[in-house]
Amino acid sequence: MRLGVLDVGSNTVHLLVVDAHHGAHPWPAHSEKVVLRLAEQIGPDGALTDAGADGLVKAVGMARAAADGLEADDLLAFATSAVRDATNAGEVLARVRDETGVRLEVLSGADEARMTFLAVRRWFGWSAGRLLVMDIGGGSLELAAGIDEGPDVAVSLPLGAGRLSRERLAVDPSGAVPPSAETVEELREYVDAQLDPVVEQLTAVGWERPVATSKTFRMLARLAGAAPSGAGLWARRSLTRTGLRQVLGFIRHIPPAQLPELEGVSAQRAHQLLAGAVVAEAVLRRLDVDCLDICPWALREGVILRRLDQLAPM
Repeated sequence: MRLGVLDVGSNTVHLLVVDAHHGAHPWPAHSEKVVLRLAEQIGPDGALTDAGADGLVKAVGMARAAADGLEADDLLAFATSAVRDATNAGEVLARVRDETGVRLEVLSGADEARMTFLAVRRWFGWSAGRLLVMDIGGGSLELAAGIDEGPDVAVSLPLGAGRLSRERLAVDPSGAVPPSAETVEELREYVDAQLDPVVEQLTAVGWERPVATSKTFRMLARLAGAAPSGAGLWARRSLTRTGLRQVLGFIRHIPPAQLPELEGVSAQRAHQLLAGAVVAEAVLRRLDVDCLDICPWALREGVILRRLDQLAPM
């Protein structure tokens, strides 16, 4: 069957259409995204602004039309932290449903962690043993660990790269000046404090194979020397703690406006890279991870796999 999955995230609205059936590898047939940066359109009152809601309705409508044009049998639509945290989420979701016919399912942070874990488990298989999975999004950090297809521990923390860039780094609007050393150190201390409650939980479960997903980790791995995207889906990519520290050491001195010039850095997410690197370094340090693998599958694939499992004959 042909499935569409619509991911309304903190940075983008991403439509992925795949051809798949239960027990088979989902093969991408189409992918498109619109950069909305919804998390940056949350007003002082915590509500998504009218402009943000307008952009969301338009993007979802376009995605619905694209999925219909590609004859998708089903469209799985979900929203993550930007919509989840908005004080007017119910109103925005109702407007999206009324104007586009698409019902967005708002995922909890723990559900994000669980479905990302499922995708990673299916990618690496049972031979990977106990997995530790990390995902840095725009609004939140998801961590999960376990031996099965569902993790024993699944947590979400407000440590997304976009959120921290806005709230903790006070980036110069012109992008001409990098954050001060004091500001970066304060961010590191804040991230460490947020991680304190979950380090013991995850360590108690244990793991044999640490894995990371997300655009942030892929960019950091590329800067540390991992294969470029042109090498293909199957190229093995990893990130060491030493390599990550080296990357963090030089990007903290680069003005945000110049970060997109680095190979492998997305122009749309470059301003979030430093915060993402601080979070990644803190997680690897606190969990004593020396090297992790980068998994090309993440939340969207987890949502697809869960749906295929639900459709499987008993």
